[in-house]
Amino acid sequence: MATMNISLPDLMKHWVEDQAESGRYSNASDYVRDLIRRDQERQESIAQMQHLVDQARAGGVIDETMADIRARLLKQAGVEH
Repeated sequence: MATMNISLPDLMKHWVEDQAESGRYSNASDYVRDLIRRDQERQESIAQMQHLVDQARAGGVIDETMADIRARLLKQAGVEH
């Protein structure tokens, strides 16, 4: 496994340490790996959704409300558009 050093402001460093000490994670690295896994899953979900939107557009199945649906789903996923 590769090693990566990162710099965090004190408040973030304490947050990460608190998460590790909570017992849910064995150490700070486990917490950061979990955050990265969750972000990867979120990005994959967004990519799948975009693929479906692109297919709908290409097939002529889309109308103006699809843009509203897409914007709402992106907002729910926490993605600024």
